[in-house]
Amino acid sequence: MGLDDDIAILADAPLFGFLDRDALRLLTFAAERRELADGDLLFARGDPADGGFVVMSGTIRLSPRVADAEPVRAGRSALIGQLALFVRGTRPTEARAEGAAEVMRITPTLMRRVLEEFPAAAQSVYDTLAIDLVDLVTDLDRVRVLLED
Repeated sequence: MGLDDDIAILADAPLFGFLDRDALRLLTFAAERRELADGDLLFARGDPADGGFVVMSGTIRLSPRVADAEPVRAGRSALIGQLALFVRGTRPTEARAEGAAEVMRITPTLMRRVLEEFPAAAQSVYDTLAIDLVDLVTDLDRVRVLLED
C-alpha cells in the first residue's frame, strides 16, 4: 500500500475523518504497523490497552464480552479500542485475525501529539466524543425508565 492508500483508509476510520491530510500523514509515518496471519492474536482480554488499532486490511474478530453473543468482525478502516487512543486501561475482549490482516497501532502519546499539532482537529474530535457521550447517557436513561416500569 502507498501513502495515499494509507491516508484514505485512516480518513474513513471513525474519529480520523476529522483530521486533515497533514495530520493523517503524521499518523501514517509515526504509527506502528503489524501484519497478522490467520488466527494470530492481536490482543487478549485483560491485556493492557496501550493504544487503538485501525484495520488497514483483512478482518479482525473480536470475541463477545457476554456468553451467547456473536463475535464482532472489524474490517478495513475499523477503529478498535477508541478509548485506548486517549487513556490506558485493559482490553475488555480478545481480538484475532481472520485470514491475513494488517493493523496500525496508534498510542495515546501519538494521538496527543497529533491533537496538539492540529488544534482544529482536536476540537472536532472533542465535539464528536461529546455527542457520543450525550447519546450514551440518553440511551442509559431510556434503559433506566424501562427497568423502573
